[in-house]
Amino acid sequence: VQLQASGGGLVQAGGSLRLSCIASGRIGSMFSMGWYRQAPGEQRGLVAAITSGGDTRYVDSVKGRFTISRDNAKSTVYLQMNSLQPEDTAVYSCWHGIPIGSTWRHYWGQGTLVTVSS
Repeated sequence: VQLQASGGGLVQAGGSLRLSCIASGRIGSMFSMGWYRQAPGEQRGLVAAITSGGDTRYVDSVKGRFTISRDNAKSTVYLQMNSLQPEDTAVYSCWHGIPIGSTWRHYWGQGTLVTVSS
């Protein structure tokens, strides 16, 4: 599985950005996709994820501001980020997960930097 992310950049606080990630290769038929982020000096953590059925989950700090969606026909996941704050500054990485029995196979794309200025 190859993941190609785009959409990061520099934005002022209160602004918006939209991240996109296209999956290609043997992506599976029942896969989840999502976004993780890692700020300097911190561990990588989940931002949002969406299942093949459209169920979503968000980290509490982005609820009401970020929206994850997917286009199955395009094997693409999006993250619409509104009301961005400086604490959202991080490298955002696309994630693709394929369930295999009771476990998951994980794939990661290259990170895209999001910088929010105050």
